[in-house]
Amino acid sequence: MSARTNRTRMLAAAALAVAAMTLTACNNGEGTRDEGASTASVSTSSPTAAGTSSPEASEGTSTGAAQAGSAASAHSAGSAASTSKGSTGGAAGSSAAGSSGTTGASGSTGSQGSKGSKSVPVPASTSCSSTSTRTTATVVSRPLNHLLLTVTNTGSKNCDLVGYPIVRFSEAQSVPPAIEASKPQAVVTLAPGESGYASVLLSAADGSGSHGYTAKSLAVYFDKSQSVARPSLPTKGVYIDSSLSVSYWQSDMADALAW
Repeated sequence: MSARTNRTRMLAAAALAVAAMTLTACNNGEGTRDEGASTASVSTSSPTAAGTSSPEASEGTSTGAAQAGSAASAHSAGSAASTSKGSTGGAAGSSAAGSSGTTGASGSTGSQGSKGSKSVPVPASTSCSSTSTRTTATVVSRPLNHLLLTVTNTGSKNCDLVGYPIVRFSEAQSVPPAIEASKPQAVVTLAPGESGYASVLLSAADGSGSHGYTAKSLAVYFDKSQSVARPSLPTKGVYIDSSLSVSYWQSDMADALAW
């Protein structure tokens, strides 16, 4: 019993020694590893690889991200600079084009052309005279006892009929007064070929006039000047009395005969 016991103890001690040596060898990395166990170990440590990155991996990832971000920022800055430069160039080009277009539109050449062309001055009107007009005297049926004077511009320039006609029948020593209410708003201007009118009240229609007589000749003076027209009267002459008066020159025949 004693010998068997001692032998058993010796075997146990030897087994412990072998186990101890084996364990030491494993801890030092010198022992033999089971590839299957190693794979399993890696597999069990996968949560650490997937969920929590190692410092080296984190550092590499951060560095890569930073480099990528820097590259993206540089690219964006370059694009912005290019865009800004292009916009500035475009704006400058547009401004230059607009300036050129404006210069063309404002037309220095056109201005010079306008300056170069001479405007034809409009000649000022002068008073009508017997040398550039034709004057007629017509007895009208309405209104009664009225004579219509018509002056037509036969010249090549405008002329003005100023005021009213100064008429003198036969050898009368005085001239008839003008009807002030007939004065127009403006001087009557006759273009070549146009006519102006004035009426002469010869005598009172109701016979209230005095000192009546028959006149067979008439002289018409323009604007108190020495220019005189001598229109023909009817062969039998016209009867006049103290009611004799004249209207101002009118541009319309109806306006003249209204007086």
